[in-house]
Amino acid sequence: MGRSPYLDLSRRERQIMDAVYRLGRAGVSEVRAEIPDPPGYSAVRAMMGKLEDKGHLRHVQDGARYVYLATQPPGEARQTALRRLVRTFFDGSPTKAVAAVLDLTDGELTEAELDELAELIDEARRRGR
Repeated sequence: MGRSPYLDLSRRERQIMDAVYRLGRAGVSEVRAEIPDPPGYSAVRAMMGKLEDKGHLRHVQDGARYVYLATQPPGEARQTALRRLVRTFFDGSPTKAVAAVLDLTDGELTEAELDELAELIDEARRRGR
């Protein structure tokens, strides 16, 4: 599988994309409200235009304003973000990432959730992953 272009975005571009995914569709003002320490309206608008040029966003006209939507479905974006997280913080090891998530739960997983996790692991083994 090739490298996702989403991985090559700047920190601010990723923040904008994350905001658009959270909101589903958003104008520049809504995105600015979602990102930490946002730059000015014009700077965010310019970055969103650049993200559109790169193929990450598209826009539709809503009256006098543009509303932006992500071009990649949320499920694919989730996979890309998870790959980036595992690579960056867990040395590329899914095992380390899962161990960290399990550590976060502080024993709060129910028996049903543990059974579901075991089933997912069994399924991965059957598929040869």
